Parts: sequence; structure tokens; C-alpha cells
Amino acid sequence: MADLRVNIGDLALKNPVMTASGTFGYGLEFQDFIPLEGLGGIIVKGTTLKPREGNDYPRMAETASGMLNCVGLQNKGVDYFCEHIYPQIKDIDTHMIVNVSGSSPEDYAECAARINELDRIPAIELNISCPNVRDGGMAFGVTCAGASSVVKAVREHYHKTLIVKLSPNVTDITEIARSVEAEGADSVSLINTLMGMAIDIERRKPQLSIKTGGLSGPAVKPVALRMVWQVAKAVKIPVIGLGGITRAEDAIEFLMAGATAIEIGTANFLDPTVTIKVRDGINDWLDQHGCKSLSEIRGCI
Repeated sequence: MADLRVNIGDLALKNPVMTASGTFGYGLEFQDFIPLEGLGGIIVKGTTLKPREGNDYPRMAETASGMLNCVGLQNKGVDYFCEHIYPQIKDIDTHMIVNVSGSSPEDYAECAARINELDRIPAIELNISCPNVRDGGMAFGVTCAGASSVVKAVREHYHKTLIVKLSPNVTDITEIARSVEAEGADSVSLINTLMGMAIDIERRKPQLSIKTGGLSGPAVKPVALRMVWQVAKAVKIPVIGLGGITRAEDAIEFLMAGATAIEIGTANFLDPTVTIKVRDGINDWLDQHGCKSLSEIRGCI
């Protein structure tokens, strides 16, 4: 067995395989399929300060080698999470990480502050692809100023491991990565979904209720891999890679591009055991190639 342990800031993971927010529920939904403690970490679905109903249906559409979604961060709010979900997940023997979203820096900060009080939640992942209500709906994550404002506000109230999830819908993702690193991010995860669209030509209307949505799945992998490679060279903090990972070989590509850990998202919908298969596949590949640990291949490209 190779040594699969990795560190994300102060967070020690037993292996580099985590789940992507929004594709794995709160983890409980998958406990009949895999041993949850076998994962490096579970990033639960997006949580906001106040409850959100999400967007109208239809809000998912299948595409070639992927899917579009515009779910809209449907959740019951951080207080519901703390009171009802946290007691159910706090004793799962892996790192339970909460994805935090908001519509203003103050929203993010207040939500993070409440999660900061939960002893068994060692980290949060900030979704800065959310629209900034004060800036005409432009996503926080597409400008350095917007991204920095969220991280700065959260860092004042949150004192554990802080991961920032970067949007790919930008000209130069390395600038955004450096800006959040400067404000105290312990790690960056990338990529979030690419903006896309699908049209029903018989109805002559978009397939999604709000016209556009986030593209995920194997189709985005080459873009994600390129961005991870760029960011890993641009920052000193650990990079978590995600986007189209469906098998161990995909994960190994991200690790070779410079990622310290990876997240698996859309593939969970096709195979609820994919995370464990990828974990075991990484170990098998390392054994077959005479590698004792992930450090031997990380960033070798």
C-alpha cells in the first residue's frame, strides 16, 4: 500500500479523494453504497445564511459528456444545518466540510461564523461563484476585488481551514487565486462549473428555467486540468482539483498537474461507488509504478 495521506493546510486527510459539493448530499445519502470513512473528506451541499428555495424547474439537463444544472443552492439555511444535519454527520470518521455561499460578504461571514462554532466541522469551502447583489449580479469570483472581499470578511470570523472554490469563468484564474491567497485562504479548489446553455429546438426554448446553467462532467476536464496546472504554479497554498474526474487515471492527471487532493462530483450520479474505486485505483497505480507516496508524482508536469 502506498502512502495516500495529504495535508490541506492544517487538515490531515487519510487520502486525496473528496466529494464535490452539491453531488453527494450530506454524505448520509451514500452510506448504503460506500464506507464514508474511507474518503479523505466529504464536502456537503451548499449552505447559505437564510433558507433558499432554488430555481424553478427544469433545472438540470443532460449534455454530451456532461450535464447542466441551475439548482440555485436550494437548502434550509445554516441554522437548520447546525440544529438538524450536524448532529447526524458529526461522528462520521472523515473530514466533514461545509460549502458556504452568500449574496454579500456579510452573508458569507455570518454563515461561516456559525459553522466555526461546530467542533466537528474542521473546514469550509467558499463558493465565490455566487452573484453579488450589490454589483448587478456579477459573481464574486470573477474579479480579484470581489473574491478578496469575501475571503477577507470570512477570515475575520472563521478560524479553521479555509478553502476557496474558484470560478473558471474568468480571463486569468491565477490572478483570482493569488488574490484569495493574499487574504488568508489556506487552499483553493477548482474548477467550479463552466457557464453553458442547452436549447429545446422543438419548443424553441432553453432547456433550463433560467436559460443558462453550470456545465460539469467529463466535458470540462481538459479545461479544469489546464487551470489546476496554472494555479498550482502561481500559489504556494495547496490546490484541490476537480472537474470531470470519473476514474483513477483522471485523478492522477490532476495530481501530476499539481493538485494535492481531488474532488469527484458528477460521476457520483452515475456510480455511487466511484469515489472508493478512484481511491483504490490511485493506490494500485502507485504500487504498479513503484511509488511509495503521492509526493513522488505531485506536480511532476
